[in-house]
Amino acid sequence: MKLTIDWTGDMGFSSTTPTGHQIKMDASVEVGGQNSGPRPTELLLNAVAGCTGIDIISILHKMRLKPLSFHIDVEGARAEEHPKKFTNVNIHYSFEGDLPEEKVVRAIKLSKDKYCSVSHSLSATITASYSINSEEKKVLDE
Repeated sequence: MKLTIDWTGDMGFSSTTPTGHQIKMDASVEVGGQNSGPRPTELLLNAVAGCTGIDIISILHKMRLKPLSFHIDVEGARAEEHPKKFTNVNIHYSFEGDLPEEKVVRAIKLSKDKYCSVSHSLSATITASYSINSEEKKVLDE
């Protein structure tokens, strides 16, 4: 995969992905940006959630399961010192529908442990928890 990112002035950057999608990034006004796009760190957490979400939906569909709804909450903790990398990322998956818990857990673990290339590209500790039909479940261990 190859990308070209162009500086658009101040702290702004834009790119076109290899699949033709536009991405705009910027910094806050406080550090010289115009706040005209998401921060790269925000995109990184979105990428983790999107990658694992795509994996899980794909795996559930192969199991012939279709959630009524599915959303992901992601929280990233960053180091205090530069480069202020993400040290921990917690992902909570919320499902609604007639979904056997053991199959949901299997899909999450397959994404977390095997398939999600974005999370495997980070040096942060990734933790996961889930709920089905609003019933909170435990955090999945590594």
